[in-house]
Amino acid sequence: MTADGSKKDLRIRSHVYDGMVKSPNRALLRATGMTDADFEKPIVGVISTWAENTPCNIHLDGLGDVAKESVRAAGGWPVQFGTITVSDGIAMGTPGMSYSLPSRDIIADSVEAAVRGHNCDAFVAIGGCDKNMPGSMIAIANAEIPSIFVYGGTISPGNLDGKDIDLVSVFEGVGQWNHGDMSAEEVRAIECNACPGPGGCGGMYTANTMASAIEAMGMSLPGSASHPATTEAKLQDVKAAGQAVLKLLEQGIYPKDIMTRAAFENAITVVMALGGSTNSVLHLLAMAHAANVELTIDDFNEFQKKVPHIADLKPSGQYVFQDLYNAGGVSAVMKYLYQHGYLHGDCLTVTGKTVAENLADAPDLKPGQKVIMPLEHPKRKDGPLIVLHGNLAPEGAVAKVSGVKTRRHEGPAKVYDDEESAIEAVLADEVVDGDVLVVRYVGPKGGPGMPEMLSLSGILVGKGQDESVALLTDGRFSGGSHGFVVGHIAPEAQDGGPIAYLRTGDRVVIDQDTREITMAVSEAELKRRKAETTIPPLYSRGVLGKYAHLVSSSAKGAITDFWRPEENK
Repeated sequence: MTADGSKKDLRIRSHVYDGMVKSPNRALLRATGMTDADFEKPIVGVISTWAENTPCNIHLDGLGDVAKESVRAAGGWPVQFGTITVSDGIAMGTPGMSYSLPSRDIIADSVEAAVRGHNCDAFVAIGGCDKNMPGSMIAIANAEIPSIFVYGGTISPGNLDGKDIDLVSVFEGVGQWNHGDMSAEEVRAIECNACPGPGGCGGMYTANTMASAIEAMGMSLPGSASHPATTEAKLQDVKAAGQAVLKLLEQGIYPKDIMTRAAFENAITVVMALGGSTNSVLHLLAMAHAANVELTIDDFNEFQKKVPHIADLKPSGQYVFQDLYNAGGVSAVMKYLYQHGYLHGDCLTVTGKTVAENLADAPDLKPGQKVIMPLEHPKRKDGPLIVLHGNLAPEGAVAKVSGVKTRRHEGPAKVYDDEESAIEAVLADEVVDGDVLVVRYVGPKGGPGMPEMLSLSGILVGKGQDESVALLTDGRFSGGSHGFVVGHIAPEAQDGGPIAYLRTGDRVVIDQDTREITMAVSEAELKRRKAETTIPPLYSRGVLGKYAHLVSSSAKGAITDFWRPEENK
């Protein structure tokens, strides 16, 4: 209501359809079901990444319908859109993997185009897996209208012989089969039982990492990151989001009011505490850029030093994300961290309240739960995501060391220019303990698309080489990868980074404690090798060609929207 008691006009953009001149526009909108009364309501987009080709998203059409009716009941005019999605797990190890990271930016652009092209006043975004979640968040930042994100929820764990299993169990089973520790029939049994229904991959992999980060940031409703895909609680999440987005319009709360530097610090803190995916570094950098928040790759080390890893979650721990839900969920973890001074409590959230106000009503971690360790006895005293620098990665690289006992690895490089060749070498037992396995020309430009290496890392784990062999790449790792893995090496080989001039036999050192990644190659020798090395031309066809020519270094989040003046030079 306004000061004089009249109803407040919530149409911050759709009022452009008012007046005689816009009669043709309204004629088309009437064909969609709008009436005179509806033209006075705010238009609220409901955008999901529903798709039939991935369990992460296959149920989102139903969630979209619930959100749509909730918006209608709250007094808005709901308009449902869709956008694309690519499942990393299904694309993994295939040519389709090159399209995974680019899909994040395609999603962001398509969502922004839909809501701005149709003058929506607000929107609810519903996503279910790795790239459509940060893609939705980049769109939220760029669209500049009140918005809420809803996670489609985690998948339930599979079960075989009384033990919980998941997708990563299958990848690692392939390595165990190759090593002679598992039969083909046993691998097939895991394959047939690992993924029982809808939802994002079940460990602390990228989907659940980003859901946790977005809730910590205040851009999704409290508790919604943890609710599994097939629960009544998940239906209530989307119903509540439809109501809450209208309140954001009433209160004039925009994403820029929520997505502040302090909010990103909360997100990084929760990711470190839960042992999240290396992909979170890429995605949080890209989201911060879209929100015009200053955040650099080196900022992550400041939180890595002071935030302990307290979650015993897969891939390096015992439990799946549904176990965290049963233990109290992300909100309970946030409450625990806040009580011990790790979170900013004064950040605004999509509830219209602060983080501290939300957490006052949050549940405590359940007595006797074993998923979250006490801060005084953590899984690791500091965070598991470390940014490394050195003459092999001048702009930085990201190591995930959760569960890794090896503090320093030095060994000879075995260098491959594609993942397939590296996999063949590992399966043929050509990569031995002590080696540093390097896969290059698979960065954002070189891939193109910076493919993940879960197939390769999973095989190494299955063969028992997850700590005895260090795996380095200018590409990415799945949230399901673990072991001594270092990705995001920048500058990438395609950009003439030092990794392009590394040769098989060169000594490489990776040191957790000094945060260094170096190669024993002199500047003079590097200069000589550079002169005799020909970098392949950039890929130039279709989506991947556009991406390769636009995308930034992974150290900047592999972004494609260069809207700051200094980036256009």
